[in-house]
Amino acid sequence: MTSETGPDKGSQQTEAPEVMARVGATGMRRLIGVGMLVVLGGAMLYIALASPPQETGWQVFLLVVGGGALILSESMRRATRWQLELTETGLRMSDGTVVAPLDMIEGIERGMFAFKPSNGFTLRLSEPLGRQWLPGLWWRVGRRVGVGGVTPRPQTKFMADTLQALLAERGTLG
Repeated sequence: MTSETGPDKGSQQTEAPEVMARVGATGMRRLIGVGMLVVLGGAMLYIALASPPQETGWQVFLLVVGGGALILSESMRRATRWQLELTETGLRMSDGTVVAPLDMIEGIERGMFAFKPSNGFTLRLSEPLGRQWLPGLWWRVGRRVGVGGVTPRPQTKFMADTLQALLAERGTLG
């Protein structure tokens, strides 16, 4: 009995593009980022319920901010499970979601005074791709994509350097 799963039996497999750089949150950074949001949310809810302010408006404010921080902490916990990958086709998530195709990237901003996430960089795109946000990892608003947050600086620096070299090689660096 022979196996019919070999490459000579007509099975066409597309090869995934090579990953040139990866950015992801380390365990400790993830723990600290999520933990700080949980502590903030818990403290706000505790203050709102244990010793409520005199005015109802302030209590509602504390409840909303506390609940929002807890929701954001869960969102960050889920988002930082993934990694960002740079391939010759562009920037994508480790699950395959395209963040920014390489042919749409016009430039990189990563200076000290650039509007960018902590330990990261911002990409300028030729067209808007819609809004999306994975707290602690990346965001996209209009023609901008921010990479960074709870990610290690050496990883994001290497990715930005590699991306800048790719863009310079293609002559698309603006």
